[in-house]
Amino acid sequence: MAAGEAVEDKTRLVRRHRLSTRLWHWVNAATVIILLMSGLMIFNAHPRLYWGQYGANADPAWLEIKATETQGLVTVAGVTIPTTGVLGRWTDSDGVVQTRAFPGWSTIPSRYSLAAARRWHLAFAWVLAVGGLIYWIWSVANRHVQRDLAPRRGELSPRHIWQDIRDHARLRFPKGEAAARYNILQKLSYLGVIFGLLPLMVLSGLGMAPAIDAAWPWILDLLGGRQSARSIHFICAMAILAFIIVHLAMVVLAGPYNEIRSMITGRYRLPEERA
Repeated sequence: MAAGEAVEDKTRLVRRHRLSTRLWHWVNAATVIILLMSGLMIFNAHPRLYWGQYGANADPAWLEIKATETQGLVTVAGVTIPTTGVLGRWTDSDGVVQTRAFPGWSTIPSRYSLAAARRWHLAFAWVLAVGGLIYWIWSVANRHVQRDLAPRRGELSPRHIWQDIRDHARLRFPKGEAAARYNILQKLSYLGVIFGLLPLMVLSGLGMAPAIDAAWPWILDLLGGRQSARSIHFICAMAILAFIIVHLAMVVLAGPYNEIRSMITGRYRLPEERA
């Protein structure tokens, strides 16, 4: 009986992720985290965002993180929110009150250095761009995108999407063979990040680079100006951060051991079917 159970259990271990997907996932995870943290330090140099070609302290900003003598404040589209202790005004590990936008624990480097942050950001921006391009080509060539990520007929119906949203809200995750496939929410979010947010982030980053701007000025024209490119870059970064937070939450709720193992070894143990 025990032997039979072992055989049955072993057959439920299936291949879920290809090697190319696993490699890109972990390289990209480290790269995006470093880019986010170094980007926050760059933002600290001028914690205001504008739309259009120009922006300076005297111009109206749609986003601003600042500090007064007593508190930190975040202003978004004219609405001001106190953020003392988190953004704008916070205490560092030495007990010293700082008035930069983002705290040191969230930035690279942790001590203010615009030059160092730019070096980190530029180096890993190339890792993101080149790695993403290779992943695009490889995933299309081995049909990972067409086979695993492209929504099937009927999955895009409002009824199907709403049902998937309800199941996730109730923490009712797929079981059995269905767990080995991406659901429609995963497909839409992965496609949106891989073919939407990441390319737009790279494009807006290129638009802010003086050398690229001089060679290809059409990029800034496409994005609506240098300050618009900076705003788009920041919005994409925050959207990717939100995706990471939700993604990690889903991993924990679905079973972190099984989920993480599948992204390391490629093997995934199918959850038991519901009775």
